[in-house]
Amino acid sequence: MADMTKKQKEKGMTYAESGVDIERTDKAIDRIKALVSSTHTKGVPTGIGGFAGFFRPDISSMDKPILVSSTDGVGTKLLIAHEMKRYNTIGIDLVAMVVNDIICVGAKPLFLLDYIGIGKFDDDTFEKIIEGIVTGCKQADCALVGGETAELPDIYPPGEFDLAAFGVGIVDESKVIDNSAIREGDVVLGLLSSGFHSNGYSLIRKVIEKKSPYKYADKVPELENYLGAALLKPTTIYVKPVMELIENGVEIQGIANITGGGITGNIPRILPDDLSARVDPTSWDVPPEIEIVVEWGNISHDEMFKAFNMGIGMALVMRGGEVDNAQIILKRFGVESKIIGEIVPGNGEVILTS
Repeated sequence: MADMTKKQKEKGMTYAESGVDIERTDKAIDRIKALVSSTHTKGVPTGIGGFAGFFRPDISSMDKPILVSSTDGVGTKLLIAHEMKRYNTIGIDLVAMVVNDIICVGAKPLFLLDYIGIGKFDDDTFEKIIEGIVTGCKQADCALVGGETAELPDIYPPGEFDLAAFGVGIVDESKVIDNSAIREGDVVLGLLSSGFHSNGYSLIRKVIEKKSPYKYADKVPELENYLGAALLKPTTIYVKPVMELIENGVEIQGIANITGGGITGNIPRILPDDLSARVDPTSWDVPPEIEIVVEWGNISHDEMFKAFNMGIGMALVMRGGEVDNAQIILKRFGVESKIIGEIVPGNGEVILTS
């Protein structure tokens, strides 16, 4: 073999020197395997690892099973988590944004995969994020079957990251909630939110930056909490209570997840063209953190119902006779609900009565 040239003898560049430490990431993933495995339901035939996740759905009770999928992220709420150095709840938000969409058609979430793009890998931050995702999956009774962690120093500054997730659920074709049975006189039952959930944070952050007398780390007397902590309350996951309603025979004609676009933007997505929803905003209490941000920002009535959930995380359309039973079941899961409106003739919009 010919002698190596001087250049060949010199120490070559490594991936780690470019800012990507594969070995460190792999070690961290090894540490969280047991945590991830704790979410595995009986449908998961193998453990974490390999190039793909596996899931064996039980379709024995279904005539025509249909898979239902959804994907989403957390958005700029992540920047408040970064400000507060608090990362253990945003994983719950990530799961919620996916599974709360899946249940809107009556499907049961089966499994989830996550994606974490991060500037410089940090073991503690990574594990806190995964802890939140695991907590969310357990709340949704779905399995975390895999994911991807990408260290991208040229895209994200050190300490910054983004999250995304993809989930799959299943429903029998005959039980799909397709909104076609919604009719005049139906009731709109609002499931109360835990706060802002994971939408409107670009506006929230702008209000805090320009109009708030407080910083994120300050305690706000009206909230009896630190501002950042109040804004980081995790999104409520409605999977178990809504699945319980369905399994107990409560007839639901339509479900709207109140996310980006607020009440006035999301309820119309399930309405027939010739019907509207008349909603009474005085029929429930708005969470104090939402009220205070609206006040600081002098946000108009129309804008706040378009940008924020205003305290309603999910809206169920059903016959009036179903409401009492539905509320009893929801209460068992700690979910408060209020009749917030009714279906009336119209053109597929939300009519706010005040």
